[in-house]
Amino acid sequence: MSTKTTVIISTVLILLVILAGVILWSRLPDPMASHWNEADQVDGYMGKLWGTFMVPAMMIGLTLLFLAIPLIDPLKKNIAEFRGWFNIIVVMFNLFMAFVHGLTLAWNLGHTGLRMSVAMVPAIGLLFILIGLFMRKAKRNYFIGIRTPWTLANDTVWEMTHKLGGKLYITAGILTMLSLLFPEKAIVILMVSILGASFISILYSYLVFRQEEKKIA
Repeated sequence: MSTKTTVIISTVLILLVILAGVILWSRLPDPMASHWNEADQVDGYMGKLWGTFMVPAMMIGLTLLFLAIPLIDPLKKNIAEFRGWFNIIVVMFNLFMAFVHGLTLAWNLGHTGLRMSVAMVPAIGLLFILIGLFMRKAKRNYFIGIRTPWTLANDTVWEMTHKLGGKLYITAGILTMLSLLFPEKAIVILMVSILGASFISILYSYLVFRQEEKKIA
């Protein structure tokens, strides 16, 4: 995906989210439900203004940050090698944020029978899978990927860690989606899957680094 296409799609998504807030403003409560626990019960509220426009503000800020990263990273030549995949992740992030915000607006408009955890789990699982695919393409840089002292110090460690990490995140995404078969445990499965994938990847990067040091010695 080209950067131009990424900017166009992201801009359209942000404008649609803002427009939805403007159109629905008079129908939304104040305060608005903004957070749900694992039992799908509301346990957090925020003012109407923030509840309606905080997400699009975050989308704007993070999109600008994502677009700046390839320009300011000292290893920006490496980012150029996987820029297409990077752009896909930017768009998918905005789609995910827009989806979550849409669920929040729907609940606050009175669709309180909506099970937020069940509705979000497939989207989170798909996002993990895409992140896993992206990791297998990522080259060493200072902003994106599994950035440990060991991956940043060595291209081989980076490549091997991201090869394994990509598989682990894809697996975490699949497990997250399958957790819909056990809705009461979905959040637990999600958290264990992603934390497990992250911990194993970090530990593996250290072990590979030590192995590479022994080769040099």
